[in-house]
Amino acid sequence: MFKKILIANRGEIACRVIKTARRMGIATVAVYSDADAQAPFVKMADEAVHIGPSPAAESYLVADRIIAACKQTGAEAVHPGYGFLSERTAFAEALAKENIAFVGPPPGAIAAMGDKIESKKLAKAAGVNVVPGYVGVIEDTEHAVRISAEIGYPVMMKASAGGGGKGMRLAWSEKDVREGFEMTRREGLNSFGDDRVFIEKFIENPRHIEIQILGDKHGTILYLNERECSIQRRHQKVVEEAPSPFVSPEMRKAMGEQCVALARAVDYHSAGTVELIVSGADPTGQSFYFLEMNTRLQVEHPVTEAITGIDLVEQMIRVAYGEKLALTQEDVKLEGWAIENRVYAEDPYRGFLPSTGRLVRYNPPVDGWSDDGAANGRRGIEGIRVDDGVYEGGQVSMFYDPMIAKLVTWGETRDEAADKQIAALDAFEIEGLGHNIDFLSALMQHPRFRSGELTTGFIAEEYPEGFHGAPASAALKAQLAAVAAFVSAARADRARRVDGQLAGPLEPPGEWTVTIDKEPFAVVVEEDAIRVNDVEVAMELEYTPGDRFIDADIDGEAIAIKIAPTRTGLTMTTRGATHRVDCLPTRLARYTAHMIEKVPPDLSRFLICPMPGLLVSLDVAEGDAVEVGQPLAVIEAMKMENILRAEKAGTVKAIRARAGESLAVDTVILELE
Repeated sequence: MFKKILIANRGEIACRVIKTARRMGIATVAVYSDADAQAPFVKMADEAVHIGPSPAAESYLVADRIIAACKQTGAEAVHPGYGFLSERTAFAEALAKENIAFVGPPPGAIAAMGDKIESKKLAKAAGVNVVPGYVGVIEDTEHAVRISAEIGYPVMMKASAGGGGKGMRLAWSEKDVREGFEMTRREGLNSFGDDRVFIEKFIENPRHIEIQILGDKHGTILYLNERECSIQRRHQKVVEEAPSPFVSPEMRKAMGEQCVALARAVDYHSAGTVELIVSGADPTGQSFYFLEMNTRLQVEHPVTEAITGIDLVEQMIRVAYGEKLALTQEDVKLEGWAIENRVYAEDPYRGFLPSTGRLVRYNPPVDGWSDDGAANGRRGIEGIRVDDGVYEGGQVSMFYDPMIAKLVTWGETRDEAADKQIAALDAFEIEGLGHNIDFLSALMQHPRFRSGELTTGFIAEEYPEGFHGAPASAALKAQLAAVAAFVSAARADRARRVDGQLAGPLEPPGEWTVTIDKEPFAVVVEEDAIRVNDVEVAMELEYTPGDRFIDADIDGEAIAIKIAPTRTGLTMTTRGATHRVDCLPTRLARYTAHMIEKVPPDLSRFLICPMPGLLVSLDVAEGDAVEVGQPLAVIEAMKMENILRAEKAGTVKAIRARAGESLAVDTVILELE
């Protein structure tokens, strides 16, 4: 077995590989950029080598520096993780020339599957179902318009070398093609160095299902069941689960065998994933089509590990060393259900805008990488696993992917795994930047998710007006009102003690008016009971003024609530929403009706930069007339281009920024009159 391997990656996947290597008795080498000098993966590794400045193009994407680090440290093999150099044929070939093992597939397989156009031709030749489309080189926008009309709308435009949701545009009409084709080319060029685009038929009511492949160098190739990855935003996966609630045993076998045939056609070994698009409109489940093959470890691999008990990183290392798989297809099990949620640094309340900055607080529900942490078991601690690579006080940088952590839960059933997600998300504490925890909890509670009726359009269909928090039931609001009154009474009691103005027994107000999202509740707090709207609430909790979290048992239900004080009450965050709660003694609450409401200013005449990013282009000039919804500018952030549109009709009065400028959040780009 290898004595030392280098991990050519960063963040949570570097931590993940190091943990398995350590368990296997293999020494590890980390490489890091300026931005990652204090990152957990650097401290976890046995050795660490600095490889350059913060931008990935000057560090993690420079193959020569990775190879130099191998020579410097004596690393015998390189695990590339995902992204960066993991699917670069030239990198695998360069390692081979230096007699350094690549923990991944052979260069020929990477090349064959890395080109989406060529991979479709190979898939078709191997007998794999493929989506109808045009797989030749598309010359320009006019050519794209003609092809799209021939295929029939809707169509999907994709960068040939794309991945991770980048370089993809859905077009429902000729207008969409004309607007999006050049953007797709630019994203492909900027992210992958390849501006080729192909177009294929968009499958309506589509489900995204993928098959995990594992092969060795001796001819054995297995499929490790499927993962459902249909819940996506802008083609970026948000929730993954295994198995799929849609796939039958017969469908699983048919998919798996086709994917094994494709892998065999390119002499594949190591871990890989074949992504399929499945028509949810076909009740037989037979309408599945090849999308692409990812010749690397997937972000969502933990859910497969949870249901099979197989450590995919370990198997990749053993295969790279030349060992035979100790498994047969019959040994691959499917036990229970696993769900993974990607915790991102983004603000779902502001259109999912990227959010960079310092993690002022970071407390996951379980410790991801301690010696007794979640990574030691495929299913984590009591069915909860956190894979992360951040730390409290650290930065979520603008240079890399905005993922903070992966939260994985396992249960005997799908409902149990989803319920554990909700409880774990309630206990996940992040402060200092925007995050999507509320949104993920809302997804886990959504009736359509619980029914398993998923498509890749789930988020767009269920949240057409954006996300505003999960709806709270009347019962939940009553529970929050009870907790809020109890906390307010405790705070009032403490304040009176600190003031020292009363010598006798302290009696904080017993009657409270609690207003949650403008809905009033009458709460009575007594020594041995709490009543909300004259209904007694059975509640057990411990609270000391200053606590940020409350773990309570209310009417027999366990619930975790994050609280923060305000001038007139609290903010309370739980079950996928943050609620503004006003809590006043009833004798004072009546006076709030006389308070003047502050109306926020109208900013609709300004086009404001919604996130830190590069102003790629301005589509208007001073004096131009604009209509509602008209594209005005394009901002690039986290390697994704975002179109900014007019919120109101008017005339451009002034341009305040220029194309090519890097803008801070809330910078005014232009003004309308």
